[in-house]
Amino acid sequence: MNQGYHPCQDFELLKKLQLQIINPLIFLKKKRTRVSFVSTMNEAIIEMDHVSKTYPSRISALSDINLEVQPGEFTFIAGPSGSGKSTLLRVLCRAERPTSGEVVVYGMHITDPGFKKIYQLRRAMGIVSQDFKLLRDRTVNENVAFALEVTGHPRKEAKRKASDMLSRVGLEEREQDSILALSAGEQQRVAIARALVNSPPLILADEPTGNLDAKMTLDIMGTFTDLHQKGTTIVFATQFTGLVKRYSYRVIRISNGQIFNERKGDMTQVPGGKPEE
Repeated sequence: MNQGYHPCQDFELLKKLQLQIINPLIFLKKKRTRVSFVSTMNEAIIEMDHVSKTYPSRISALSDINLEVQPGEFTFIAGPSGSGKSTLLRVLCRAERPTSGEVVVYGMHITDPGFKKIYQLRRAMGIVSQDFKLLRDRTVNENVAFALEVTGHPRKEAKRKASDMLSRVGLEEREQDSILALSAGEQQRVAIARALVNSPPLILADEPTGNLDAKMTLDIMGTFTDLHQKGTTIVFATQFTGLVKRYSYRVIRISNGQIFNERKGDMTQVPGGKPEE
């Protein structure tokens, strides 16, 4: 099974989590002993407290990261290649475990030694990774539909929703083709469609426009903007300063594994309406 998008078996939990896209003020709160749903106005859905990651080679990928992301917020993680952006996102979906510090996502203390609900965590998010993690033996449509089928959607409905999402990313004419027949940019768009098709309340996107031309980048950003305006929380890693400047979202700048600058997002401005001066 695809490890980049590896959902659990608790379908009822997914339906509850998906309600957040309708009412982003309702989200998961986890105590150490149990999980419950609560309503709140100010609770962060992502909390990173003094998080560091050092690899056995003594390379420090993250150093004392403190970060909070609020429900419905669009946050750019901006920095050059090798700055720690990908590691930060991999820590948030628990593909990597930090060397020290605490990470809480939707109230789940995912850095606890006894944490075993990785499938539950992954089910709350859509993940766009740089290596795509597509199923090479399936068609374009089947790759996207798979994300729905494993969560209990009937195959016919899954294929229909996959078709709709592929149209949104400009691949309606390629959906019956083999993944192997697609360019890197087209595979990138399939990975985006797969991450978004379930309407997850949280999206972690690692350089999702890295292989796309300027026009397709703006088209894909339009899709992310639509989801954000409907209440989806988005953490979007990119090294492209021009993309960051074009939108009025919050920007966390990272270099050598450390946060060194932040620009607050303007929640009252239409996203993408005015480039930063």
